[in-house]
Amino acid sequence: MTHIFHRNPRQSLPVAVGGEGIELIDQSGKRYIDACGGAAVSCLGHGHPRVVNAIKAQVDTLAYAHTSFFTTAAAEELASMLAASAPGSLNHVYFVSGGSEAVEAGLKLARQYYVEIGQAQRRFFIARRQSYHGNTLAALSIGGNAWRREAFLPLLIPAHHVAPCYAYRDQLAGESDAQYVQRLADELEQKILEIGSDKVATFVAETVVGATAGAVPPLADYFRKIRAVCDKYGVLLMLDEVMSGMGRTGYLFACEEDRVEPDIVIIAKGLGAGYQPIGAMICSDKIFNAVVEGSGFFQHGHTYIGHATACAAALAVQTVIQEENLLANVRQRGEQLQQRLREVFAEHPHVGDIRGRGLFVGVELVADRASKQPLAPAQRTHAKVKAEAMARGLLVYPMGGTIDGRQGDHVLLAPPFICNAIDIDEIVHRLAPAIDAATGYATAPGS
Repeated sequence: MTHIFHRNPRQSLPVAVGGEGIELIDQSGKRYIDACGGAAVSCLGHGHPRVVNAIKAQVDTLAYAHTSFFTTAAAEELASMLAASAPGSLNHVYFVSGGSEAVEAGLKLARQYYVEIGQAQRRFFIARRQSYHGNTLAALSIGGNAWRREAFLPLLIPAHHVAPCYAYRDQLAGESDAQYVQRLADELEQKILEIGSDKVATFVAETVVGATAGAVPPLADYFRKIRAVCDKYGVLLMLDEVMSGMGRTGYLFACEEDRVEPDIVIIAKGLGAGYQPIGAMICSDKIFNAVVEGSGFFQHGHTYIGHATACAAALAVQTVIQEENLLANVRQRGEQLQQRLREVFAEHPHVGDIRGRGLFVGVELVADRASKQPLAPAQRTHAKVKAEAMARGLLVYPMGGTIDGRQGDHVLLAPPFICNAIDIDEIVHRLAPAIDAATGYATAPGS
């Protein structure tokens, strides 16, 4: 009997006892290819010696020092590395313990920025439907997943939502990419005007939508159009790259591919690759200077911000990614993964869409490919895929409620950056029969 309050207390879980490269090992000795990195976390796989040694060395020297008294070399060096890599004037890094904390820090800093510059009336946040920004109350408030929010609505701060850039579901027949993107930008502008252009603080979006909708990438100039609308009305742009950042899409910051610079960017999972809990909020010179030249104090903080051991682990992770040129591998293996998925599922009646960037790929499941009709939620197809994949020694990250929080199923794939071509083929080889079994589709003999 366990005394852990598991996230699903009715479920009995295997015990993980080891990890080696792209595999996790349970107590029976069974090995699983970790094709999702947990939740797009383990970007260097498991047991990487350089990261493990960096953690040991830091603990031997100094495990922790409270940031109201000291800074540390590990935190300073990691912040310098991130500032040098981040787009434009994103030069100021605030370290926390995970994605939700980082989003909270970003929201509070955005609010304080406007107080500092004498625009305290700006208090409303706009985000997108079917977004996920974390489970703390402010992060949940701006999140756009209706099911996740429903039970906690009385506790949430007011927030507003517009449509995501979800071309597979929402782009109209005959509507060009440019027309679709312009329609979404116009919707944001109308929402700002509806709320009051002097009352909106920040627009928040995942650069590539993560777990809630399954690696949905923006179309061409979407974020450049959004940036222009924000600039027109003095609204900050905050990009959530908790899942998509730190190399997951083949770029260290996913927004680099979109040629856009946010005012605040949020990173976490791939920052420390799961070796230690860490996340970060990075802000622009404009925001930082407003605080320094105003009150001089960010009214926020946690006990474990800037944790020395966590920063040492993340510094080692980012050094490995840089020195081993893993971003190029992410792009190459990502192309291979999408190509193999499209080949294997080319005629599959229950695979509607394959999408993503780099090693961040979503497979949307449907009842009917032609009409895009979703599978019945009661079937819980996403949960069946997870179980069937695990039975075959494969870990994937499926989710239900893809379309509106209730309808829709998808499978998210986020393999480690160290995958080789054989690994990618094996992931697809194990995933295909898992999806067949979960959807009840009988593959033709010999296929």
